[in-house]
Amino acid sequence: MITMKKLSTVIWLTLSLSLCLNEHVVADHVPSASKGRDYYEERGEIVWEVPTPSKVIALTFDDGPDAHTTVEILDLLKQYGAKATFFVVGNRVEKHPDIVARELHEGHEIGNHSYTHPPFHNINASKLTSELNRTQEAIFKATGSKTVLFRPPGGSYNESIVRTSKDIGMLTVLWSWHQDTLDWRKPGVNRIVKKVLDNAHNGDIVLMHDFVPTSTQTVEALSVILPELQKRGFTFVTVSELLSYHDKSHKFIEVNH
Repeated sequence: MITMKKLSTVIWLTLSLSLCLNEHVVADHVPSASKGRDYYEERGEIVWEVPTPSKVIALTFDDGPDAHTTVEILDLLKQYGAKATFFVVGNRVEKHPDIVARELHEGHEIGNHSYTHPPFHNINASKLTSELNRTQEAIFKATGSKTVLFRPPGGSYNESIVRTSKDIGMLTVLWSWHQDTLDWRKPGVNRIVKKVLDNAHNGDIVLMHDFVPTSTQTVEALSVILPELQKRGFTFVTVSELLSYHDKSHKFIEVNH
């Protein structure tokens, strides 16, 4: 089983080497994004998906943990032998540390999704660092490990956000553009199911949420998505496992199948 402890040393060393390629800039405010996806993807600094001939797919869940929805999702994942990655919010980790511990214990991966889920499009540098560090501390208290993956709220990114996550020892992970389920909008179970199944490709990173107040749509959709993708021959892997299928990713993270 891949653990955050096994990953942390390797990713820290490789991200540190990557940092040495650039002049470190400290600013009071994070500048707006000036470089596009191609720039960050080529450098391996942000991951959207992993092109691979292998039938693997990474399900990811943001904004949890939640006392009800996350537990139901974990039960479904266990039923189908599926692994996933949970990008957790620090203040919710503090409320439900046992759920986060269960996620890790059952072979899933934990990612950092900030402490209070503030807007990231114009976040101040000190606030950004605090958000990431406080979440790392909450995850460590709950699991005994810190994460090596980070997903910014709203998918907002720029030089300072990417560099700060590197400083802390994390890789920025977004999602496949064709696999944004928009489940947080409560669009209906069928729309969530259709979005994932109609667009499923090898190496996709699927975006869903395990905390959407007053909604069970994600859980209901997942109960359809899991068996259907399994029937099509897909294996459900964590983000770090998915990264091991791509040569470029070895510059930043080293895992075993």
